[in-house]
Amino acid sequence: MDSGCGATHVTLNDGHRMPVLGFGTYAPNVPKSLAEEATKEAIKVGYRHIDGAYLYRNEAEVGKGIKAKISDGTVKREDLFYTGKLWNTFHKPELVRTALEMSLKDLQLDYLDLYIIHFPISLKAGGDIFPVDGNGKLIFDTKVDLCETWAAMEECKDAGLVKSIGVSNFNCSQLERILNKPGLKYKPVCNQVECTFYLNQSKLLEFCKGRDIILEGYGVLGSSRDPVWIDQSTPLLLEDTVLNAIAARLKKTPAQVAIRYQLQRGVVVVAKSFNAKRIQENLQVFDFQLSPEDMASMDALNRNLRYLDAIGCHDHPEYPFREI
Repeated sequence: MDSGCGATHVTLNDGHRMPVLGFGTYAPNVPKSLAEEATKEAIKVGYRHIDGAYLYRNEAEVGKGIKAKISDGTVKREDLFYTGKLWNTFHKPELVRTALEMSLKDLQLDYLDLYIIHFPISLKAGGDIFPVDGNGKLIFDTKVDLCETWAAMEECKDAGLVKSIGVSNFNCSQLERILNKPGLKYKPVCNQVECTFYLNQSKLLEFCKGRDIILEGYGVLGSSRDPVWIDQSTPLLLEDTVLNAIAARLKKTPAQVAIRYQLQRGVVVVAKSFNAKRIQENLQVFDFQLSPEDMASMDALNRNLRYLDAIGCHDHPEYPFREI
């Protein structure tokens, strides 16, 4: 990826092109209808990469937003890059295509540009997104082989239901297992992980770069601070004093600087906001660069602080966050 200010796309290892800045649609604490309106606003102001997931339970609304902007002539389908995610209860190989087809139906799309395994932890198959036992503990499925799940992902690509396939929240060891899979047909094109200047994922970034896998960052602007997932005592990312000092000097918002930092490191960014002003501001990151000194100052903020650590999955043998 060209690190110049105007670099807006990256070429994946399968030849497809991906916009380096995506619009995130995860919004657990807002009405689903706002997902449609925010998606329309994002496409209107220039986003061409939309990041969604079955887990978010709003793909139907996001799909309506996409359809509206295609219908009014703002974009054509081929102008857009949509990422969907295979949820943990669909890891059995025979369920992978079923899950993908459910997302396609909700989105009113014929294909996805990218489909990724959302998390390496398999949960009990069934109708519950988070299946739990009588004590409220998640019910794992430890018999699923992620390499078999990956083979089913490859079949979806061969069927033309998705152009590219990748993973999310995988550590280096788990990626290696896929890459070393006997009969591997397609490498993952990306690994989408939490990536902030407090958790800069430098080891994982170098690992992925060395294997022509894009590191894609979520939570780049901090988490949604959903108390179900996030320790409320963790610091607010965008209030960091070093970040704000750089932003003030450059006359940019802290969010713009946080996004620009990741782009210059070669990280594809998913930025989320349902506020029209911030949706537009977050896209305005291609008209400036951070100096080497500013990049070094941001690098120094790393503290391996993970906002989303999936506490309920610590006991699973595939829990990915023991590696830094």
